[in-house]
Amino acid sequence: MSAGARADSAPLAPPARSARTGRRVRLGPGRPIPFGFALGPVLLLAAWVIGSLSGALDTETLPAPWDVARTAGDLIAEGTLQSNLLTSLQRAAIGLVLGVSIGVVLALVSGLSRIGEALVDGPVQIKRSIPTLALIPLFIVWFGIGEEMKLIVITASVLVPVYINTHASLRGVDARYVELAQTVGLSRWGFIRRVALPGSLPGFFTGLRLAVTISWLALVVVEQVNATSGIGYLMTQARTYGQIDVIVVGLVIYGLLGLFGDLAVRALERRALAWRQTLSD
Repeated sequence: MSAGARADSAPLAPPARSARTGRRVRLGPGRPIPFGFALGPVLLLAAWVIGSLSGALDTETLPAPWDVARTAGDLIAEGTLQSNLLTSLQRAAIGLVLGVSIGVVLALVSGLSRIGEALVDGPVQIKRSIPTLALIPLFIVWFGIGEEMKLIVITASVLVPVYINTHASLRGVDARYVELAQTVGLSRWGFIRRVALPGSLPGFFTGLRLAVTISWLALVVVEQVNATSGIGYLMTQARTYGQIDVIVVGLVIYGLLGLFGDLAVRALERRALAWRQTLSD
């Protein structure tokens, strides 16, 4: 019996009633706002535009949005932006896939076995407490300054939030489901497939959202270590020559990649966990 079947069969609680008027009151955030994800970024852009037009923002330290857009257009016309963006996407995607895969495997080993937890959880918690930036000098000594080191840094950064959240969800599976699986005689694999994995999905998606953001943060760092391509390399070169507008273009790209990456994970989460009733529904 999966966690989804239990949620589908449970009756939804009726809306609460106001003690003063007797009317029904819907608790929670209410209905989703169409394109609500864009509201915050649009407000930030509006503040940027107003600050630039009013002179509150010094264009020598933060160029105006139209100047940044013009610079981005020039970089696109030269082909510089596309090539470096493609390199960054490839690095982030490979590191993300490796980190998520390793994090899930470690979470399953640790979450489903006491011996596995004793062997795995401690080292992951140690890695969790050590900033990735502190490990870069050691990784450079071990793996050099090429692509291998960059991918290892991203992978090591990504696997921790995936492991922590997936492991927590596995350990939080309702004991009644475990007892029911034993009662109906589910095999070990059947228990993992029908109870453990569905029960761990909420935590996994929380970890995945964090992992997507962390992959971009790690990418910013590693692309400034002897890189010859990538958005981080482009920003490093711009810093050398004092091209503030190019630096801001890179920051905007990183921000947009993080935003749309999070939106993609949330959309996947809604489809995979459609059986849940939450405040976001």
